[in-house]
Amino acid sequence: MNHSLGISIKNLRKVFQTNSNEPLIALDNINLEIAPHSFTCIIGATGCGKTTLLRIIAGLEKPTDGIVLIGNQVVNGPRSDTTLVFQQYSLFPWRNVIDNVAFGLEVQNIPQKERYEKAMQLLSMMSLTNFAHHRPYELSGGMQQRVAIARALALDPSLLLLDEPFGALDERTRHRLQDELLSIWEKTKKTILFVTHNIDEAVYLAERVVIMADRPSRIADDIKINIARPRNRLAQEFVEMLLRVRSVLENTMSQDREEINLRKGGKNEKNIIRNNASCCGR
Repeated sequence: MNHSLGISIKNLRKVFQTNSNEPLIALDNINLEIAPHSFTCIIGATGCGKTTLLRIIAGLEKPTDGIVLIGNQVVNGPRSDTTLVFQQYSLFPWRNVIDNVAFGLEVQNIPQKERYEKAMQLLSMMSLTNFAHHRPYELSGGMQQRVAIARALALDPSLLLLDEPFGALDERTRHRLQDELLSIWEKTKKTILFVTHNIDEAVYLAERVVIMADRPSRIADDIKINIARPRNRLAQEFVEMLLRVRSVLENTMSQDREEINLRKGGKNEKNIIRNNASCCGR
């Protein structure tokens, strides 16, 4: 594909039913426009609905209300122009590296020679050419994640969704893969939506950072990152942006805690009134 697609999220709401039949609002009134060719990070506390949002965009979950459009089409299920990369590498342990990367092309009945050529190009881009015939268990975590990204790119998606793909890696490996991902984005100009809970990662990668609040999950802020590339993590403007994002995130989490305490307090007051009424014979 030689084009990239934007995302339009309108009045999105997702409600799950818990085992106790209590509704759990995972997302509430999410409205977001993602421009084609852009690199956007979504950041928020664990459990704030980031992964659910990605899964809805990928067509793996259906919203309770609202719609998601990719280009001009409503998302009603998985799409060939959209790929989701998980934090877990999800590689097939019985396949070697090149066959893992070529899997999507194999499903599309692309001839073996053509799919292997494409897979080797991607492995070269990821500096993994010498490991093409290794099994996943023979690779480090960082190398496995590079294989997972290469597999995602094999189908040449217009939209690349990444769900904390570097979260389990050590800092040095994570920084190296961040640079590799930026290099891929600059070459291909795909639309990338990247979920993370790491503030440094979000500010380093993104053109824009969307901060999500919790209970219920909603967009708390939307910050444009106007820092020239390549970015220097020690530069004053980078540190100032880190502090700005951290401040918003911490204020949001503080407000969430206050709301939880208020709700708990309200329940406690009702219980006290109910118990008093019972004691008084009402």
